[in-house]
Amino acid sequence: MKTSGLPLFAFGLYVSTATAQIVQTGASLKLGDIYYYVSPFSQGKIVDGPLDIKSLPRAFGFTPITVVSDDGVDKEALPSLFGNWTSADDVWQPSFLSTVFLAGHAASPCLSKQSFYEDVRSLVLPFEGNSTALPSGPYFLDTASGDVYQAYRLYDDSIGSFTESLLQSPDASSFQPLSAHIPSSASVTIGVPSRLYYSPTPEKPLAGVRIGIKDIYDLAGMRKSNGNRAWWNLYPPAATTAPVVQRLLDAGAIVVGHQKTSQFANGESPTADWVDYHAPFNPRGDGYNNPSSSSAGAGASVGAYPWLDIALGSDTGGSVRGPAGAQGLFGNRPSHGLVSLDGVMPLSPTLDTPGFLVRDPWTWDAANKAMYGANYTSYAGSSSVAYPSKLYTVGLPAASSDAGKMIHDFANALAAFLGTEHSVFNLDSAWAATGPAELRSTRLSTLLSSTYATLITKEQIELVREPFFADYAAAHDGRRPFVNPVPLSRWAWGDSIPDAWYPEALHNKTVFMDWFNAEVLPASSSSASCSDSILIYPGSTGNPSPRNRYSASAPGAPLGFGTSRISVFAEVPDSVFPLGEVARPSTITGRDEFLPVAVNVLVAKGCDGLLVKLAQDLVREGVLTVPKAGGTMAGGDLLVRRDMDHDYLADMEWM
Repeated sequence: MKTSGLPLFAFGLYVSTATAQIVQTGASLKLGDIYYYVSPFSQGKIVDGPLDIKSLPRAFGFTPITVVSDDGVDKEALPSLFGNWTSADDVWQPSFLSTVFLAGHAASPCLSKQSFYEDVRSLVLPFEGNSTALPSGPYFLDTASGDVYQAYRLYDDSIGSFTESLLQSPDASSFQPLSAHIPSSASVTIGVPSRLYYSPTPEKPLAGVRIGIKDIYDLAGMRKSNGNRAWWNLYPPAATTAPVVQRLLDAGAIVVGHQKTSQFANGESPTADWVDYHAPFNPRGDGYNNPSSSSAGAGASVGAYPWLDIALGSDTGGSVRGPAGAQGLFGNRPSHGLVSLDGVMPLSPTLDTPGFLVRDPWTWDAANKAMYGANYTSYAGSSSVAYPSKLYTVGLPAASSDAGKMIHDFANALAAFLGTEHSVFNLDSAWAATGPAELRSTRLSTLLSSTYATLITKEQIELVREPFFADYAAAHDGRRPFVNPVPLSRWAWGDSIPDAWYPEALHNKTVFMDWFNAEVLPASSSSASCSDSILIYPGSTGNPSPRNRYSASAPGAPLGFGTSRISVFAEVPDSVFPLGEVARPSTITGRDEFLPVAVNVLVAKGCDGLLVKLAQDLVREGVLTVPKAGGTMAGGDLLVRRDMDHDYLADMEWM
């Protein structure tokens, strides 16, 4: 007998080979008005064999169930428990109550049909498996096999901040694409697991914390793009996860996706420079302001989505601090060298740092502890902190403007909290008075003008461009890949300068670092205060930066020196503190919209934990307000006009 011209044994081999290629990638369905993804990873069996009850709702053989795995919960307490779940978790909903599995009733038959939540009737069943191995929460039960699968709620990435939605393996050793899509407009669908599955422990302090990862970090099993399509297509998936990300996974964090970066982590403007990928949308204001870069996806997503807790970016010249200010978030450039950056695309290893964008400073502290390890000292909960008594301000705007007043009010409130007064610090005057004798007559703006540009171009040319171009040429008959205008122009500038500029740049950076860390922000002799002083400078001042405009000139090298470069060269921690918002006229909506105001706070190298503790204490004191996700820092819908006027905003207690 033959089939399609093949001998029977050959056809059998063909079918077997084809079948072996089938891979379970999960399923997506709609429950009530909410879209869900059914994880492909079984959590075990909750019943021994099929559950053939015709009244159960089904899709693809799955039925929604609720598991209550705490033996100590009796039926009378269930209404209160489920009522709490509605506010504690965005994944569980009453539609999962069609069937409820209770732990501690294994010897009982089917208990009853009861109502635990308003008018929802629940079939109550006992566990038939190990009740302690399955956390409470929503699941999907395969009625044919008895296996249960975690439920992921699906969200539309409406601001375009992600490059890919990810699902991590149960042991967090690898990743695969989360294969689901819900109705949306040219955006990725992201899936998040129920928060009910996770309880933080000393070993897993980030258990269940949802995090986005900038698309320059290796994730095992996944490709990365570095913001470049040719790169994504050229190289295979990563074999291992970058150590900095693995530390977060080991602490229990849940990676939900790779996030957009401007190309090769260079600074780019949305309309003029983002060619390979579309820039994310800043959720604040009218929704059409520059989200800043290069950690654009990280900042935009944490600013927009309450279902995302934190994002991992990177900061070389301002790539975390810029988006944090633009979206009104906490964000940090840490002390340089706290953790290995193996498995991370370099811009300049001399300057590169990994940092977070986050709304909540307590989550920030836990993430810092997990990622920076022994190189980070947490002061959370400590009553022995003695904050520095010296407070410097650099370059504050005039107090006559609304943003300037907000920043000056913060400086005054911070000084009062510290029990001191703030003093204006002039970096150039201090350099002229105490800098190295042979260099103090040279202004810092002259000495350091080309330092940053030289380091990032020379190092990225060698470490990224050259191997990339060579590999692409070998794979594509000598062709070159497409590169966005900004990195291309910066690399060209790096090619044009003499090689001798590179050691000179390293030398000038080191000279500035040694001087600054000895004369301006030295370490304290007291471990309780760590830093001898605190320095603040303005970050975002609420000025619009519309994305619907073209650049007036071609991109070039990032020359110059300013306050944001202090921490870059001195290797000290530099964190963004969001202060509030100011009303600005929008050319899009024709109305006043609200844009964030923020300051940057610096302390001595190695004192990163002091900044987070300061943020926490200032929130407790009412000096700072934890920002919310949404169209404003007070929350609200995205991309809509808000019925708030300037007078109402002024009455709100932002400080």
